[in-house]
Amino acid sequence: MATIPECEPFVQPLNPDWYQQYVEAISMLRLDVIHPIVSGNKWYKLQYYLKAAQHTGAEGILTFGGAYSNHLVATAAAAQACGLKSIGIVRGMHAADTQTPTLNECVSFGMQLFFVAKEEYDRKYDADYHAALNEKYKGYYIIDEGGAGELGVNGSEIIADYIPEGYTHICVSSGTGTTLSGIRRALNEQVSVSGYVPMKGGVYIRKDIDSYLSAHLHSRYTLFDEWHFGGFGKQNEELVYFMNAFYRANNVPLDMVYTAKMMFGIQQQLAAGYFPENARLLCIHTGGLQGNSTIKDKLVY
Repeated sequence: MATIPECEPFVQPLNPDWYQQYVEAISMLRLDVIHPIVSGNKWYKLQYYLKAAQHTGAEGILTFGGAYSNHLVATAAAAQACGLKSIGIVRGMHAADTQTPTLNECVSFGMQLFFVAKEEYDRKYDADYHAALNEKYKGYYIIDEGGAGELGVNGSEIIADYIPEGYTHICVSSGTGTTLSGIRRALNEQVSVSGYVPMKGGVYIRKDIDSYLSAHLHSRYTLFDEWHFGGFGKQNEELVYFMNAFYRANNVPLDMVYTAKMMFGIQQQLAAGYFPENARLLCIHTGGLQGNSTIKDKLVY
């Protein structure tokens, strides 16, 4: 199997001017540096699925995502590196007419794209739908949207190996809750874990997270969905301004879909006195910088 990570993750302390009047320390776990395409948490969620596909002798990978999906790009690149073909089931027939930079990149890694109506896409977790896809695309191993599922959670547990002791709060952006679930399972339960959900009303993912966790851990994490900026993948001038200011202060590029919204939310929480003064935060950078393609002309990095 191809070895995807090209660099080791590292912990980068943030500029004390950004937080020192509020808490003791804030650092960022730079998962974004491990690979230019299969970056951040994507590799950790995918690796056991790829091994399973190879073990079963699959011809390729089939997975799901939208027109701006980091997961689709990462899967396409990882599958190609592992000698597997890939198919992407893309949400929305309109996406076929508006080929995004994300979808073009998927194609460049050999992924075949099939566009389906929202009604069909919403069946992405349905067993009968999966059976129909298995029949239609014989020899393809199906991975759920975002790498969700037990193998994705197992892979995400590895991220905890890069979290040093001494941090009181671990913060991570959460789309499917897969990464948060793995981290929560792997860490000492006394460490606070918070998920920042970039969707409107996104706390609905709690039911999915709880399904991966032992009952005693259901009360050992917190979700916030206040800072979605209009919905998943949406942004405005305030968020872009924040991303540029954050980069100037900390030399860390953020992606507009996930990590930027988390850090904006944390800034708001700091100002509101949410964290105790002796708090030591570790914020996880989940990669996905390709998601900035639509605003790259507005960014200083």
